[in-house]
Amino acid sequence: MKSKAAVKRVLAALDRLYPWDGRCFLHYQTPWQLLFATILSAQCTDERVNQVTPVLFAAFPTLEAFAQANLLELEEAVRPTGFFHVKAQNLQRAAQQLLERHNGQLPSDMEALTALPGVGRKTANVVRGHIFGLPSVTVDTHVKRVAYRLGLTSHTDPVKIEFELMGILPKKHWIRINQQLITHGRHICKARRPLCGECTLPDCERHDL
Repeated sequence: MKSKAAVKRVLAALDRLYPWDGRCFLHYQTPWQLLFATILSAQCTDERVNQVTPVLFAAFPTLEAFAQANLLELEEAVRPTGFFHVKAQNLQRAAQQLLERHNGQLPSDMEALTALPGVGRKTANVVRGHIFGLPSVTVDTHVKRVAYRLGLTSHTDPVKIEFELMGILPKKHWIRINQQLITHGRHICKARRPLCGECTLPDCERHDL
């Protein structure tokens, strides 16, 4: 585990490279649209999801529309994101539960969010951070890989990584580090061929993950 001084150096470097702008990689207009887009992003790129959701949300513009949708039509609409049978069912059931249990409003607490179909801690943390401004560490495949290579975590399990990062990072960095590590993972610290010669982050331990 890195020392506090080493963690501070990494965070300062990330802030210089990727200044926090509050941006979300997924496009949305309403809170529930971000929830649904994040559900669709499982095992799919944000770029592909952003291509699908404009058409999807035009066809099903409300939670009521999702709740009452013809499931075959909904499956066809989300087919490009992969695992479309399960994702369509999760979207419809999530819409039904939001209407029945939460009056159509998105809950902010972790327990209520993860009780929704298709919503794990990663999806819940995206919503908590971007919709409610609650300090949340979102661990996707990029965060997992880059945090491990930087020595910010000794774990490979996403939930353990989440709690380990929360333990060593100041809360003000919890949301921003998601964007920073994802951006670094996409452009520099790639999974198969990391561009180590172009990396300027300090103290990289370069684990093979």
